[in-house]
Amino acid sequence: MMKVFHMYHMVNISPWPLLMGFAVLSAVLSLVKVFTLSSMSSFVFCMMCVCYIFFLWEKDVVRESTFQGFHCSRVVEGLIYGMILFIISEIFFFLSFFWAFFHSSLNPVVDLGTCWPPMGLLPLNPFGVPLLNTVVLLASGVSITLCHQSMINEDWNNAKLSLGVTWGLGLYFLGLQYFEYKMAGFSISDSVFGSIFFMSTGFHGFHVMVGTGLLIIMFLRVVKNHFSMSHHFGFECAAWYWHFVDVVWLFLFSVVYWWGS
Repeated sequence: MMKVFHMYHMVNISPWPLLMGFAVLSAVLSLVKVFTLSSMSSFVFCMMCVCYIFFLWEKDVVRESTFQGFHCSRVVEGLIYGMILFIISEIFFFLSFFWAFFHSSLNPVVDLGTCWPPMGLLPLNPFGVPLLNTVVLLASGVSITLCHQSMINEDWNNAKLSLGVTWGLGLYFLGLQYFEYKMAGFSISDSVFGSIFFMSTGFHGFHVMVGTGLLIIMFLRVVKNHFSMSHHFGFECAAWYWHFVDVVWLFLFSVVYWWGS
């Protein structure tokens, strides 16, 4: 039987997609228990399962790309298209929140007092913590770009330093957002303003959390010398995702925090 050689990576049978699907489904269903019974135990357990399965899955991908050399140029090209399509889907995800915000704010109904923000609701000062968060994310965008340039120039010490600064700024952003939520004078149940505000900024915070986790993984991979000047697509995916998170925040700050207040 003649063996056929090709440039594509035929993935071996893996249990992780099925297990990840069940773990994510369980996490979403456990949210119902959080909203109704205020019990976080099942949700925390499901999220721990999601993180553990993600770690094992990522471990297989790293082995295939870094140590077995399965990610050739043709495979990387397919991964690039996949990442682009993923970011496009995320754009439309946040577009739905902006659509709802403009639909409600440009023509406020009588129930809101025919004004925006709704009558009796005090919005956050956009030039306080939100402006600081904007500066933090813009600085992180600069540092991750410096990290990419350091990788291309094989300056691994500066790459580690700038990448460490980036995920550190991501953690700082999350801390500031938690402080902002604690100081807010309204909740997610306070009219459509509160619903859209916490849904849009909350999901953005979740994306920052995911992006920070990816950057920490990339930092560990840089420390373990998994990348070279020409082969670091895993880092590029994390950098693209982080720049997308930065751009979404600029729109959130301009529309929801500044113009919407």
